[in-house]
Amino acid sequence: MQFYMAPLEGITGYVFRNTHYACFHPADKYFTPFITPGLNSKRTSKALKDVLPENNKGPFIVPQILTNRADEFIYTEKQLKEMGYTEINLNLGCPSGTVVGKRRGSGFLAFKDELNAFLEEIYNAAEVKISIKTRIGRYDPEEFDALLDIYNQYPLEELIIHPRTREDFYGGKPNMEAFELGLEKSRCPVCYNGDIFTKEDYENFIKKYPQEQSVMIGRGLIANPALLDIILGESDQIDRQRLREFHDQIYEGYKEIMYGEAPHLFKMKEIWNYMICLFDNSKKYGKKIRKVQKLKDYDAIINALFETEEIVKGAGFRKNE
Repeated sequence: MQFYMAPLEGITGYVFRNTHYACFHPADKYFTPFITPGLNSKRTSKALKDVLPENNKGPFIVPQILTNRADEFIYTEKQLKEMGYTEINLNLGCPSGTVVGKRRGSGFLAFKDELNAFLEEIYNAAEVKISIKTRIGRYDPEEFDALLDIYNQYPLEELIIHPRTREDFYGGKPNMEAFELGLEKSRCPVCYNGDIFTKEDYENFIKKYPQEQSVMIGRGLIANPALLDIILGESDQIDRQRLREFHDQIYEGYKEIMYGEAPHLFKMKEIWNYMICLFDNSKKYGKKIRKVQKLKDYDAIINALFETEEIVKGAGFRKNE
């Protein structure tokens, strides 16, 4: 089985990816948060820094591009190829209102003729492998059959299916009937993405779909960075000391690249929105972390959390924590 880390905007930048790779069982592929073309040539630009080879030593990185313009995609693909990347991912899944309103991400799925023409142009010009991460439709799962007809015309490296529509956002349950249609109909390898938060979730999935060769995990791997260790039987639960080391390396990594306390705190709070589920008294400490305004106060809260609270065995991401 191949395991991929899904991109989460604002969280899975190179500091997080490199630290996860060093501290826990690494993912086979790490997908970057989406890049909107083209990459600013200034070495201080956020998007460029996240994919610079010198910031991504070790993990296998797949940059993700968000656009509905073929010329923009092709231009950015060439930039990434020059950096040494061999695979790029097209984002057809982002449900953000600002993205969808511009006919990008999952919003592009509603315009099938334009999507087809876009894919024809980028695959005709492709110099690297191109995979696609998709939802099953803009409004309705019934759209997915026609989308698969489009995808099947092109040499996708892989089709990563998040079996929700844009209207679902991340609510409800993944539509496994639509995923099964993708397994049956897709001419390229299929990867599953959606709601694998614990070892039990993974085992239930693989029991039903033993033929699957790859899964992408997002929120589950952010909430419990040792999830792959646990799935693979290398550990029963996340180790407190390893988790502290993981936290501290990320904390120091952000300190080196962030300017001011507020941005630094914001980054750490984003991670704890997910990771707090690992501890007893998660609501109490989650509230404290959300309200903290100074790094020295943050340090005291985190020290108390690690010193006094137990890690819950089998814990994983919980919606609406």
